[in-house]
Amino acid sequence: MTDADNKAANARMLSLDVFRGMTVAGMILVNNPGSWGAIYSPLGHAAWHGWTPTDLIFPFFLFIVGVSITLALSRRVEAGGSKRDLYLKITRRTLLIIALGLILAGFPYFNLSTIRFTGVLNRIAVCYFFAAIIFLKTSWRQQAAIGVGLLLAYWATLALVPAPGFAAGDLSKEGSIASYVDRLVLGNHIWKGGDKVYDPEGILSTIPAIATTLCGVLTGHLLRSRRTPLEKVALMFVAGVAGIVVGWAWNYWLPVNKALWTSSYVVFTAGMALQLLALCYWLVDIQGYRRWSVPFVIFGMNALAVFFLTGLFARALTLIKLTGEGGKQLALQTFIYKNFFASWAAPLNASLAFAVCFVLLWLGLMAILYRRGIFIKV
Repeated sequence: MTDADNKAANARMLSLDVFRGMTVAGMILVNNPGSWGAIYSPLGHAAWHGWTPTDLIFPFFLFIVGVSITLALSRRVEAGGSKRDLYLKITRRTLLIIALGLILAGFPYFNLSTIRFTGVLNRIAVCYFFAAIIFLKTSWRQQAAIGVGLLLAYWATLALVPAPGFAAGDLSKEGSIASYVDRLVLGNHIWKGGDKVYDPEGILSTIPAIATTLCGVLTGHLLRSRRTPLEKVALMFVAGVAGIVVGWAWNYWLPVNKALWTSSYVVFTAGMALQLLALCYWLVDIQGYRRWSVPFVIFGMNALAVFFLTGLFARALTLIKLTGEGGKQLALQTFIYKNFFASWAAPLNASLAFAVCFVLLWLGLMAILYRRGIFIKV
């Protein structure tokens, strides 16, 4: 690493890496059970309206993206240099993340007639791009106003614009205007896990997801302010409580819903993210309790890389076939699960044990990179 890189690393907020690492570890855990037919309810998404701990993971990551935008781009702006180069860097990073998302969606066959153009990495890229541009061109007050405007506009769209054949305000899987737009625009490229009637990373629902990222941008402004660390923690806790209360109260009129990424969901999850970040900031950066956080720092320093690589690895485990009892072909993932986990534990515990071991395997691999100072950036 160069001297400039060392200075940038020293300026990092360690608690943000911890928070990012916790989020990535959570993503890996819930995405890789031994069997999708045997998972504890907190490790699965809510069926539709409502939330589980799993429904907090993705908005937490977008929130962290927003915080990182403020911390990283502020330093580059203050250092001077060409704005054009900064915009090119943002565009390049956006396109690289989208490319990784498409590789993950298409691997290994890349069938262009059905490949999914949306997805987790694709949404991260789009939200990063728009939030970064908004950050560079507006003040924090304007950023707050834009975020509120996006949430209110999306609420009005869901409530007042009917999908053909359905009533205005219908928030069912088939009947929401967001689901209709997904079916209309994405066609055969829509998410297959929802009977092809909606996409959890769809077109319209990306609008409030940008607002989630802007919540992180605003938090970044607070962290860069001249307030004392304790004042920052207190403000994050207070703002977090307010977000949780307002978001859950809004749930009465607009249900908290991750798949639709409703405006109430944005406010509620931003409140939860503020609480967790404040706790990490107090423990790690103020109190100096850091030993417990090392595994999360390891994940957090290579967050996008580990998410991408674990996705490819999980897909490969389903493609490699072994011969089981009676000559039946089994996916390597199924073979490992049945023989090394389901053979000694009840289905729920076996499935969880597989997921935990999956996380630990990648923690070990990322620890090797971490110890060698290798941090894969896009």
